Amino acid sequence: MRYALQWLRSVLFIGQMYLAMLVLGVAYLPYALARREGALAACHAFCRYVRWSAGWLIGLRSEVRGTVPEGGVLIAAKHQSFLDIIMIFGALSHPRFIMKKQLSYAPILGWYALRLGCVPVDRGRRGQAIKDMTARVKSGALEAGQLIIYPQGTRVAPGVKQPYKVGTAVLYQELAQDCVPVATNVGMFWPRHSLYRKPGLAVVEFLPPIPAGREPRAFLAELEQVVEAASDKLMAEAAEQLGRG
Repeated sequence: MRYALQWLRSVLFIGQMYLAMLVLGVAYLPYALARREGALAACHAFCRYVRWSAGWLIGLRSEVRGTVPEGGVLIAAKHQSFLDIIMIFGALSHPRFIMKKQLSYAPILGWYALRLGCVPVDRGRRGQAIKDMTARVKSGALEAGQLIIYPQGTRVAPGVKQPYKVGTAVLYQELAQDCVPVATNVGMFWPRHSLYRKPGLAVVEFLPPIPAGREPRAFLAELEQVVEAASDKLMAEAAEQLGRG
């Protein structure tokens, strides 16, 4: 009975989340059209709402740990579900994502992402995608802020191993900025291919920065080591919660 009730709550949560996206997207549209800060305010409001509604509707609390970076910095994050996007974006003052090109065409989400200065790339053309990514970031058309990339290139379920792609190292080298790694355990509660949401404490953790100037291969190896180790630790913490439940 409890499992069936959680399923029902999960479906209701997902439905009202996307309804909130529509309502907030329309409500903030005049402000967003007038100023980029309007788009940023809309997305921050949505992030706050999703975290709040997840807490009371499905029992999924969320916590951001570590030192949240300010200013121009590259952020390389573990990606397990939509929730880590929401938590990372909501924690940062001026975030933008390196995102797959297809998302540019998504209703509401795509327009707001482009208004924020997110950088769309075609993942199907790997070499050209890297060139496009670095060119757009270095062009100066983007305002200073926190640029977020997912080094594995896609959502990766807990326990699944997937290599870190060279594009992150190229971007790190070209930008000549510190890189802040980010670990998470959100996939333990918010699976990538299921509507079911589990109660518990989802965590995103900002880790100590990797200074600019490292050799690209050494940087990528260090990034993978610290993110995977910290994420494994957070997932073990989540597994203990779920075991008690």
